[in-house]
Amino acid sequence: MGKLLAERLRAFSRSRWLVLVAAVWVQSMAGVGYLFGAISPALKAALGYNQRQLAALAVAKNLGGYVGVVAGTLSAALPAWAMLLMGAAQNLLGYGWLWLIVDGRAPALPISMMCVLIFVGTNSATYFNTASLVTCIQNFPTSRGPMVGILKGFLGLTSAILTQIYAVMHTTDEAKLVLMVAVGPALVAIAMMFVVRPVGGHNQARPSDKKSFVFVYTICLLLASYLAVVKLAQDFLRPSDSVVILLTVILFVLLISPIAIPVALTMTSKSELSMEDALLSEPLTAESSISQEEGGHPQSTFTEVEEKSKGIDSLPQSERGNRRLHLGENFTMMQALVKADFWLIWTSFLLGSGSGLTVMDNLGQMSQAVGFRDVHIFVSLASIWNFLGRVGGGYFSEIIVREYGYPRHIALAIAQILIAAAHFLFAMAWPGTMHIGTFLVGLGYGAHWAIVPAAVSELFGAKHFGAMYNFLALANPTGSLIFSGLITSTLYDYEAEKQARQHQVTALLSPRLFQSTGFLTGGSLKCEGAVCFFVSSLIMSGLCIVGAGLSLIVVHRTRRVYADLYRPVRT
Repeated sequence: MGKLLAERLRAFSRSRWLVLVAAVWVQSMAGVGYLFGAISPALKAALGYNQRQLAALAVAKNLGGYVGVVAGTLSAALPAWAMLLMGAAQNLLGYGWLWLIVDGRAPALPISMMCVLIFVGTNSATYFNTASLVTCIQNFPTSRGPMVGILKGFLGLTSAILTQIYAVMHTTDEAKLVLMVAVGPALVAIAMMFVVRPVGGHNQARPSDKKSFVFVYTICLLLASYLAVVKLAQDFLRPSDSVVILLTVILFVLLISPIAIPVALTMTSKSELSMEDALLSEPLTAESSISQEEGGHPQSTFTEVEEKSKGIDSLPQSERGNRRLHLGENFTMMQALVKADFWLIWTSFLLGSGSGLTVMDNLGQMSQAVGFRDVHIFVSLASIWNFLGRVGGGYFSEIIVREYGYPRHIALAIAQILIAAAHFLFAMAWPGTMHIGTFLVGLGYGAHWAIVPAAVSELFGAKHFGAMYNFLALANPTGSLIFSGLITSTLYDYEAEKQARQHQVTALLSPRLFQSTGFLTGGSLKCEGAVCFFVSSLIMSGLCIVGAGLSLIVVHRTRRVYADLYRPVRT
């Protein structure tokens, strides 16, 4: 009995599904950058910043969250636990110091140093992301789309989780929200750092994996639906404190529930395990077996492509240098950078995700401009739709490539059209457009982070995926710098100054009355009305349509590649 228990515990500790669940928990705390829209009004008021200075903080935050060159480089040399520990240290340092400043325990720093602090704190996400993604891609080599979608989806859920904990605290002190951002992710990463690791996942493939993914997807849909209902109920119905606590407890139960998968698999009897091991000895992988049962013929998987790439990598350097690489094989970072397809993907990603991120960073000011007082509701809803977009993007793009052998970027083009529609709605500012626009931006933006990483790993190989992913992520802060730092903030401050000049008479007659009108917030100018984001939203809408066009070009250029990668195998 004791020996059997020890064997089961050993199997549980080495389950690739346990690693995925632990990575999900790390990711659910790693998206601290998405909370900027909730804390930015407090930062603006406490520090007396104008919109351009606040945009500088947002750009620094985005650079920190997506400039993962160091993390990508270290991922090849350091184990996952070291990456998670480094991320936890950066998170505590950056956001911990920021909390001391917002709470009045430390003096405010110059704007340049404030940018450094928020960069360092948010850069922790690159370590959490890289450790989780690289590890789970190794453990789930034939399920990249669903796995990437799930991991990136839970990252997008961070702000909804932390703002729900903040609601339990029943306080208006937003410094405590910054404190949660500083402490929460670090504690979770430290707790999980010896669980997230490669465990030979390719040898653990089972026919039951499809049911396990269905279970995870069900939990994802329940989480998204539950959080959406809870946030809207708390906004409109104002439930009692005890109800809010109960709702938060249910949230944590849903977050913990995926642990049922590795527990159930560990409890599988020896006979069942032996039968599954026998299945693994067949030439087909688990996913190929499933495809054969469902479609009447097996499909090729990346196992064949990776084996081919390994053979190429084993060639002498002189022979490799004379051979031209093709999409679907393992590229180095430098080899990918000279491919037009890589830059088409990068530019399209910049236009779609960069403009979406600009909305998420400015939700506080956008909602205030059209008359909403509680900005947390839109930040939380954006987090939920972001989560759903990532999970859905991974799921549906996987169907596109597995069932039809068609490039994933067709799904990305659809996502970018959704974001373009959202920008147009924000510009029009009709009744209800804040809720609808937030929904569309969250879905479209989230889909980018499930589709693009999976597509890059397919087209340019998994061997140097860590470096490519982190270079690709640079498109996000670059887009934020263009859309938020240059376009949106400049137009917002222009309109705010214009409105302030129109109220100079009021200021001369009664400075107190001028303060009460809301055009000054903590000493900084405030813009009111749909005009604040009208022109910038229309510009971003047009550029998202351009991004969708670039995605369709990628579809045209890679159709044959995907047809070969996912072609039916004749038997």
